[in-house]
Amino acid sequence: MQKMKTTLVLGCFGALLLVAAAGCKPDYPACDTDKDCKDKEFCVGRKCQQCRPNASDCGEGRQCNAGRCDAIPGYCRDISQCPEGAICNANRCQACTSDMQCSTGKLCMMGRCSIPQCTKDENCAQDQECVHGLCVGAAKKPVKPPCDLETVYFDFDKSNLTSAATSALATNATCLKKTDMSVSLVGRADPRGTTEYNMALSDRRAQSVKDYLKRTGIATSRMSIVPRGSLDANGTSETGWAKDRRVDSEWR
Repeated sequence: MQKMKTTLVLGCFGALLLVAAAGCKPDYPACDTDKDCKDKEFCVGRKCQQCRPNASDCGEGRQCNAGRCDAIPGYCRDISQCPEGAICNANRCQACTSDMQCSTGKLCMMGRCSIPQCTKDENCAQDQECVHGLCVGAAKKPVKPPCDLETVYFDFDKSNLTSAATSALATNATCLKKTDMSVSLVGRADPRGTTEYNMALSDRRAQSVKDYLKRTGIATSRMSIVPRGSLDANGTSETGWAKDRRVDSEWR
């Protein structure tokens, strides 16, 4: 009788151990196997996660990021899933880089597939040209001066005009009336004298030229005075100094 009781007690104790073992399940999200996780979850590193690294658990358009399934930025199956003007390349919405990536009738313009404004210059306004599907203002061509302007020379330490100077300026005035271009009147002096004196002298010479041209009808707004003094002087004798004493009219 005693043996039967002992066996019964041992049997009951063993059953209790089995029940206790069965009830020792890790607290979620901790896990030992996939069975310890929720449906469609996996036990990775003893933790329940939505996906496993380098596995296709997340489905199309999503990727595994630290155990969580996140949407892939810019993912697309075709161009219909991309913003207007973008293309679908390698399952990603991207900016276009060439016309060949765009559908028929569109061009790749500034990274977007767009319907062009024009296909030839005739499609644009008279002062525009067609540049890769866009009407843009035509580049202004450099205006060529109608003629060359003569240099005016002065006597030593003088700013008044000689007869040769007025003759040259009469020719310049005729030329200036053929255009609305502006000029710079660059006054110069020979190296004799102080820097300050020569700068003032060259300014007076340029002013004399401006006053003469004004009297011929040239608007003062088209003429600007630029005194250079002896900064550009090259002469070492009277022959060279005579060429330093001048006013050059330069187109601008």
